[in-house]
Amino acid sequence: MVYDNYNFLVIGFGPTERPSEGIFSIAMSARGVSLCFLQAGPKIPDPKKLLRGSGKQSRHLRLESAAVLDEPAVKALMRHAQKLAVVPFDSSASGKLIIQSISPKQRPRR
Repeated sequence: MVYDNYNFLVIGFGPTERPSEGIFSIAMSARGVSLCFLQAGPKIPDPKKLLRGSGKQSRHLRLESAAVLDEPAVKALMRHAQKLAVVPFDSSASGKLIIQSISPKQRPRR
């Protein structure tokens, strides 16, 4: 699911069309790009201390380049996030791309 959420362009990855079941997202803003772990972020083992944030639900890490996604520690975080997901990905299902506006009234851009 791709959407404009206030000052971010977000690409969400989940097993269904429900945003609440999203497992990951990539959030892009003028200040950078982050990989977000949307479910049980604090429960994901993070021995390398890559995850940022202090919320009760999600954590994120900055993506300085696409190569970060291939790092073994990041792949391990993603595997754990998938194991903790309320609804898992179905490997036999085909994916869809959904583009929508989440925020009908946008805040002014900075």
